[in-house]
Amino acid sequence: MSRMQKSARTGLAATASALLLAVAAGCSSDDGDSGSTASEGGGSLVLITPTPIGSNNFLALARDGAEAAGAANDATVDVYESTDPASIQQNIDAAVRDGVDIVIGVSFSVQDQFSTSAVDNPDQQFLLIDACPQEQPENLTCAVFREHESNYLAGVEAGLLTQTGAVGAVAALDDPFIHRWIDPFFAGAQSVNPAVTTSVQYVGGENPFGDTPRAKAQAEIVAGSGADHINAAASGGNPGVFEAAAENGVFAFGVDTNQCPEQPGTIVDNSIKRVDVALESAVEEILGGDAGGNKSYGLAEDGVGLTGLQEGVEDSGCLIADHPDVLEQVAAVRDQIVAGDIVVEDPVAAG
Repeated sequence: MSRMQKSARTGLAATASALLLAVAAGCSSDDGDSGSTASEGGGSLVLITPTPIGSNNFLALARDGAEAAGAANDATVDVYESTDPASIQQNIDAAVRDGVDIVIGVSFSVQDQFSTSAVDNPDQQFLLIDACPQEQPENLTCAVFREHESNYLAGVEAGLLTQTGAVGAVAALDDPFIHRWIDPFFAGAQSVNPAVTTSVQYVGGENPFGDTPRAKAQAEIVAGSGADHINAAASGGNPGVFEAAAENGVFAFGVDTNQCPEQPGTIVDNSIKRVDVALESAVEEILGGDAGGNKSYGLAEDGVGLTGLQEGVEDSGCLIADHPDVLEQVAAVRDQIVAGDIVVEDPVAAG
C-alpha cells in the first residue's frame, strides 16, 4: 500500500497548544497530502509499519513512541501502514521524496527495504527498530533489544512455578532471532530447577507470525508433552497458544506488551519490549547529531523487562501477581544481570 493508500496516518504538532490529529483508518486525501501539522520550523518523522497496526500491540507501541518523539522534538509524525513488501517500498519512497528528517521502520520485515533505500539515499536519515542488517549503511541507525535477558527472567519464573518439571515454547520459526524467546527461557528455568525438561514447536507455514490455528495446534503438542508453562513466541498467533493453554489446564507467557487480560487465569507474565522507549530515545539522538550505529536496549536501559516487575502488577491480570516470593527472586536475578554478574547468552551471537 502506497502513501496514497495507507490505512492510517497521524499528525502531531508538538507545541504547548498542539492537538493530536488522527486520521481514521481507510481515509486519505487524493492529492497525497500527508495531513500532518507542526509548528513552523519543526521537524518531520515518518513511521512505516510492515502491516496495518490494527490490534498489533507491538506496532501500536511503535506508533506511541513516534508520537512521543514528535512531541518531544517539535516534529510532525506520519504513520504509513503497509500491507506487503511492495507497499513497504512505496511508502519509503514517498517519505524520501517528501524530505522528512527521519524515516522510521519497525521489525525485521522491513529490514531489506530500509537497508537498500539507505544506500540509495545517502543524505536521508533512516531508523530501523528491532532489526539491523549485517552490512549497515552509515545513514541507517539501528535500535535493537536484548530480548534474551527478559526471556531468561520469564524462564526463572517458569522454573520456580512448574509442577510437572517441564516447560515449553511455541515459536513462529526456527530462526536464531526467534530463539531469543526459546533458549534463554529454557536456560532461566534450568538455572533455578536443573531437572526441568524442555520442548518446542514451530508454527511455520505460509503465515508463521499470524496463524492462530497452527499456533494453537503446536501449543497442544507442547502441553501434551507434559509442559505446564509455555512461552508464546508466535506473534499474532499467540492467542492460539493462550487458548490451547487454557483448554489443557496449563499456563503461558506473553510477549512485547501485557497480554494477560487476553486469557484471564492462564497467562503468568510477559516478556515486554519497550519499543516506544527505544524509538523515542533513538530519534532524540539522531536529531541531536548522534546518528548511525547500533543502539541496544536491555534490562539496564529499561528497554526490556517483565510485566511482573513493573508498578501496578497487582492490576495487570497476570498470575505472577499472586506469587510475590517468586517476584522477589526474579528481581534479584534481574539485578545480577544488570550488574553483569549473570550473562545471558544471545542465540543470535552464538549462531
